[in-house]
Amino acid sequence: MNRNYASARIEGESGGRNIAGRVQFLKRRNGILVVVNITGLPRDNPTGFFGFHIHEGTDCGGKDFADTKNHLNPENRPHPEHYGDLPPLLSCKGTAYMTVLTDRFTIREIIGRTVVIHNSFDDFHSQPGGNAGMKIACGKIV
Repeated sequence: MNRNYASARIEGESGGRNIAGRVQFLKRRNGILVVVNITGLPRDNPTGFFGFHIHEGTDCGGKDFADTKNHLNPENRPHPEHYGDLPPLLSCKGTAYMTVLTDRFTIREIIGRTVVIHNSFDDFHSQPGGNAGMKIACGKIV
């Protein structure tokens, strides 16, 4: 099956706020365009940056989204070279929009995986996952 599109509906909660949104993955000639629209991000994050990754797990279940497991990293590369490493979200009054083009994965490789938002920024060097804090929202890629 040749897919050119996938998406995930994001849901979560932090600090009494409901986090919701959508992440779209669109195949383009040079890679995958990732389009993000999220609302309800906590406003108590002093930097406004939130870690944002594709995880290897296939379900958003478990306490604190534990079933999402670790970053998608089939080649066992160091962080931040995982397939699932993406730029952080930048919140503006609880809302984040982002569009980024990447060639780290294909649509086929991410179908059934999970997208996770963390409560802090990714430092881009701590192993194995960037010390981005707790998982606060998640969506399964379909």
